[in-house]
Parts: sequence; C-alpha cells; structure tokens
Amino acid sequence: MFKEKSRYSSADTLIGQGTHTEGKLVCESDLRIEGEVRGDISCTGEIIIGECGVAHSTLTSRDLTVAGIVHGEVQVTGRLIITATGQIHGTVSAAALIIQEGGQLNGHCLMVLPAPAAVPASRKDEPPPKNGKEAKDKEKARAVS
Repeated sequence: MFKEKSRYSSADTLIGQGTHTEGKLVCESDLRIEGEVRGDISCTGEIIIGECGVAHSTLTSRDLTVAGIVHGEVQVTGRLIITATGQIHGTVSAAALIIQEGGQLNGHCLMVLPAPAAVPASRKDEPPPKNGKEAKDKEKARAVS
C-alpha cells in the first residue's frame, strides 16, 4: 500500500487547486502549488508551480519549475525552468535558466554561479602543481644566480 502511494507522488507537499493561502511557508521537501499563495516560501527541495498555480511571493528554493504565474522575487540555487505556459513577473536569481517557447520572464534576471566546493585547509597554502620540466628549469636558474 505504501509503495503504491510513493510511486504516484510528484511532490511531498501539495497546495491544491481552489486553495488560497497567505503567510510564510518553510518546506524541507518538494512543494507543488496548484492553488494561490501569498507570502514568502522557502524550500530546500524543488518547487513546482502548476498550470493553475499563482504565487504572489518571494520564492527561495533549490530548483523551480513554473507552469503557472509568479509575481515577486525568485532565488534559485539550481535550475529554474519556465514552461510554455509559465510566467514570472519580477526579479530572478538562478544558477541555470531554461525558458521554453511561449514562457515569459518579465523583470530582471541575474545568473549566479553555484558556490565552489570547499578546498581542504592543507591544500590552500600549497602552490599549484608545476610541470616537471618547468620546475627543473627554475631550479637551474636559481643555482646559477
């Protein structure tokens, strides 16, 4: 029984069509919006705004797919997809942006590179590796001086 349910689930949290919510929403899993939302939404997973979904919000998430309408600020650390029926009116910040033919982005867009992986402390102070021949030539030059 539980296996069948998880197989058909497209999102962990659903705001269904005909539902109107207002306020701050913090979600640690995926979120799908088919209704209307007003307020800040922060999600560590993916947010999907369905074709019937409308968000008057500041959205912060890892990935975002917009098939409905978004009014407000969007901050995505991963990929932002605007489908053929999707519309965003506002400011967008994303690492990757895909807009399908017919999709709309009306506002400002800033492409932000993902944060680089942390470098271990022991390797930060080491000079970059040198080509063997270059290192020998530099040693010879020092010996001659």
